[in-house]
Amino acid sequence: MDTSDQFRSNEDIVRSHAGPNVSATAQSGSHISAPVLTNNTITGNVHIIHNAPGFTWNRPPSEKTQTSGSRSVILKHKTQICSEYRYVTEYNSLPGEHVLLSERYTQPLILKRHRDQKEREEEICSSGESFQQLLGSRSIDDSVRDLNTLFDTDEHGISPSAVILQGNSGNGKSFTVQKIMMDWASGDLYKERFDVVFHLKCKEINRILAEKSLAEILSCSCSLTSDQISQVLQHSPEKVLFIIDGFDELRLTPDVYDISPHTDLLQKAPAEVILCDLLRGRILPESFLLVTTRSTATDTLSKLLKGPHRFSEIIGFSEKGVKEYFQKFFQIEEVFRKAYTFVETNETLITACSIPVICWIICTTIKERFKIGADVTSGLGTITSIYVDFVSTLLDHHCQGLSQSVPTLLRSLGQLAERGMLEQQVLFDGKSVYETVSDPAGSPFLCKFLFKRRIYQETMFSFMHLSFQEFFTALYYVLLDEEESQRKLTQLYSSDKNSSDYHTRPPRFAAVAQFAFGLLNKDVRCTLETHGLFVHPQTQAHLKEWILEELQSNNMYSNRAVFFLHCLYELHEEDFVKEAMEAWNRINTYGAVLRGTDCWALQYCAQCVQCIEELYLNSGLPSEMVLMILPFFHKFKRVSYDLCFLLRNSLQSISEERNSIQICPPWYRNPGASLRLLILTFPNEDLKNLDWIRFSQKIHQGDSDALMSVVYSFSKLKRIEIEVDCLSEMWSVWTLQIIQKCSSLTELVVNAYFLLEEGIEILKRSRTRPAYITTFQGFMCKKRKCTRYEDYHLRCNQKVKIHLNSQGFSMETMCPCFVTDGTA
Repeated sequence: MDTSDQFRSNEDIVRSHAGPNVSATAQSGSHISAPVLTNNTITGNVHIIHNAPGFTWNRPPSEKTQTSGSRSVILKHKTQICSEYRYVTEYNSLPGEHVLLSERYTQPLILKRHRDQKEREEEICSSGESFQQLLGSRSIDDSVRDLNTLFDTDEHGISPSAVILQGNSGNGKSFTVQKIMMDWASGDLYKERFDVVFHLKCKEINRILAEKSLAEILSCSCSLTSDQISQVLQHSPEKVLFIIDGFDELRLTPDVYDISPHTDLLQKAPAEVILCDLLRGRILPESFLLVTTRSTATDTLSKLLKGPHRFSEIIGFSEKGVKEYFQKFFQIEEVFRKAYTFVETNETLITACSIPVICWIICTTIKERFKIGADVTSGLGTITSIYVDFVSTLLDHHCQGLSQSVPTLLRSLGQLAERGMLEQQVLFDGKSVYETVSDPAGSPFLCKFLFKRRIYQETMFSFMHLSFQEFFTALYYVLLDEEESQRKLTQLYSSDKNSSDYHTRPPRFAAVAQFAFGLLNKDVRCTLETHGLFVHPQTQAHLKEWILEELQSNNMYSNRAVFFLHCLYELHEEDFVKEAMEAWNRINTYGAVLRGTDCWALQYCAQCVQCIEELYLNSGLPSEMVLMILPFFHKFKRVSYDLCFLLRNSLQSISEERNSIQICPPWYRNPGASLRLLILTFPNEDLKNLDWIRFSQKIHQGDSDALMSVVYSFSKLKRIEIEVDCLSEMWSVWTLQIIQKCSSLTELVVNAYFLLEEGIEILKRSRTRPAYITTFQGFMCKKRKCTRYEDYHLRCNQKVKIHLNSQGFSMETMCPCFVTDGTA
């Protein structure tokens, strides 16, 4: 007897008066065929179709296995997923274009815990190597190394029914979901745990206007019919995983918490209502959930989500992840190495690459440069252009349903960013954010955090990284009206004008100023204009006028000089950079520790001009930096590298000139050191082919013999000039050896404070090959006692010059003996 209607309306209870009380209640969508219970013996067949929340029927093992019908339905579902999810359509893909998921997906760093305020601030403010070290320290014990472990039991033995996967915009949430779907359908993930996995995209849920059941909603996003889906879901709901992607995009009604629950799989309601009931566990409570969301909606999600649920967060790419992504993107090892090395040496870019979307933007840009045969270092674009492309990508693809215009949104973000810069804040309290940004939850550029404060929680916001805060500050400044923009920019670069180190230090907010110059670039302005953002022409003229005045003064050194190089690099307007470099004829970076990105800026600026008077570099410049700037040394009439070497271009014709390297070894200040100066002269082109890494290592090694062994290896060396404390027997022998070993050498000059008798005796018995000039200069002590520089003025000392050629040895007196009152 089918009594389903009676049970739905009256919830009658069927009881047996013989034996213990037994009751069965059929809820909406369920049916019970009532048996006869006599003396604890059931007579008749029992048939229950279950749809009660929280109810799990303990079926015999044979009934737990999938039916042939279910298997074929799931197989069809898997086949469709493998076909659809195998490929990725990128933001710039043309119709019909796609790439394999396996050629792009790189697992991001996923943490299984919340980070405290100190950790957040450290990550936001650090960059380069220190940033990667922080991410590495986070991943030691708290990361998800395998997606198979997302639903594993924790240390208390609790297995979650739902997992929150939080992440910022562009951090790879949807990409990770696609990877999970593909791996499950391929049999590589959750093989024993889940029989079926369904993927629901919240942005697609928003487009469903008619009331539908859960099965009907699922059928909109897969190849199965609602009947097939119902069959699968009712068979083993405890082996079903729902992946709900982009909860922050779901348009929830204000009364979502007050709507009557819907527990029937087949019951129809607005799509967002059905989804919320699924999240709460009212529909299919035995099933499992994986929900992705931006941080701005995590607290709303946690109030809706059934328990027990687990929190996890995509941080982005680790250093290893960035490298793996580059390898997959470029595939060819040589191309990968060139691209990755270029980005790795740029502190700002390698930090930004932790955001997967920025990693894709940079790789795509480099790939385009390779396609047209351009040098990657000259055409990647500026840091500003990368950030503008990122902002443009999020505006185009992650900002559906904005409650305000793009200019209004970016202006409010700029005001918030400026406030943080002035107050030295990277974390903002909720009150100040809501006062400035009307809809912070709708902005993909802000992150939201909950921190514990004794017995309550505090909501705070931040930009993705300090560099984005600096970028939005600069964007705010250049988009203001003419008068206000100029006032803000003037304050920006002149705030510390009265400080004692004004000429050696960059402005207080150097990165903001550099971004401001980058936003003046023509291509960057064109991108901004597509979003209704315009930079006033007078703002452009104002910044250019200021930098020309500064450069013409030639009154900046060290890090301030490096700052101006970056401003010109970010502007990236060849004609103006040429004008600026002609006004700035002496670049003095002494005192600044140059990084790879500084060398790029210097290289670009040098390429824009024919000739620059002088470049003064800091001591201890690493050999890899020397290699970066060596190709454009010929642009400078004089390049000084303090303590290590001095490169001089003495002739006007670059093609015919010779270059001299003047080496002042780092140990020359040591009173016991013998070698004080070494000048090597080469043909111009041969200078570029030197083994600079080995050479630099030997210079810093502090071993004269090791340095000389490198000198022996120079095949095209033309002239050597050395300065030593004393011409000893050792140095005389060495000069004769170098004459023999360097066949290209035509001249050797040795300057010594004192020419010792032991060294002169060696030379007297020697001669050189024809057309070879060898000269020794210094003082001789008649009493053979003086050996120190301080003694040269004593009356016993005579300055002499020794000539050694193919005819033999000769010596001439340069000046009479000194006559002083000294004792000797």
